[in-house]
Amino acid sequence: MGIFERYLTVWVALCIAAGVMLGNLLPDVFALIAKLEFAHVNFVVAVLIWVMIYPMMVQIDFSAIKDVGKKPKGLILTLVINWLIKPFTMAFLGWLFFRVLFADWVDPQTAGEYIAGMILLGVAPCTAMVFVWSQLTQGDPNYTLVQVSVNDVIMIFAFAPLAAFLLGVSDIYVPWETLLLSVLLYVVLPLVAGVLTRRWLEKQGHQGRLEGFLRSMKPWSILGLLATVILLFGFQAETILDQPLAIGLIAIPLLIQTYGIFVLAYAAAYWLRLPHRVAAPACMISTSNFFELAVAVAISVFGLHSGAALATVVGVLVEVPVMLSLVYLANKTRHWFA
Repeated sequence: MGIFERYLTVWVALCIAAGVMLGNLLPDVFALIAKLEFAHVNFVVAVLIWVMIYPMMVQIDFSAIKDVGKKPKGLILTLVINWLIKPFTMAFLGWLFFRVLFADWVDPQTAGEYIAGMILLGVAPCTAMVFVWSQLTQGDPNYTLVQVSVNDVIMIFAFAPLAAFLLGVSDIYVPWETLLLSVLLYVVLPLVAGVLTRRWLEKQGHQGRLEGFLRSMKPWSILGLLATVILLFGFQAETILDQPLAIGLIAIPLLIQTYGIFVLAYAAAYWLRLPHRVAAPACMISTSNFFELAVAVAISVFGLHSGAALATVVGVLVEVPVMLSLVYLANKTRHWFA
């Protein structure tokens, strides 16, 4: 690894600070960029995430995808954590902190909205950024694609009833345009571009062209990540400074949930004797969240300025630095796995 990648945590920290500073110095600029969205999907952020994901998609070898079915344990682990454990632990932690531990600091109605936002995050497994975490842990790109795709299919059918059950409401509005547009922008289009690029490079006659192309794209992928961090924190700069206590209170159970789910999934992957190229992405998928969908539903059901919307935004803010620390942990413990 070069010095730029080795100290990626430092650059992310600097970008977080830069995002908050620029968001307060240039609020009109960030407000203008924030308006460039459709169905709660910001197109500038989408382009940056696309830049991050595209190199991962070029690595996918469709001729090898059929072999994923021969190693189902990693896929089963992801599905069990995402749909049978994670939503319920998130709901429990929300109740524990905002109905018990923080009950004296937050009024009951706001506490209920915070819990609702946390639940929406817990019921929405990640679609886009997980490709980045997989790439940073040298995950198997073919296996990662299958895991994300299966989760997306399940989410179409399970998100609404599971969210409705945990929220205790009879009906949940699912913004299908957000779900479908995100899958199109973050999975389908970069996958098609990656497949076409790979085929073109393979026709050039030697493997060196493909490897050279991937090396040349790697810095762009990292730059896309850093630019995304600046934008996300710039969008929420005013909220960060205006409601630091609320953000801190929400972040505590979210951090416990994220690290706890990762430890559980990682221990299960070790027990199942998964290879690290499968174990690391499986645990990243189990840990991260589809924040665009969670934010969209929170705004639709509870309102733009609700506690539920704020909780999902805090989920966005903690996502990158926390997941980056888990990438570091996964890489440091690579020798534990086959």
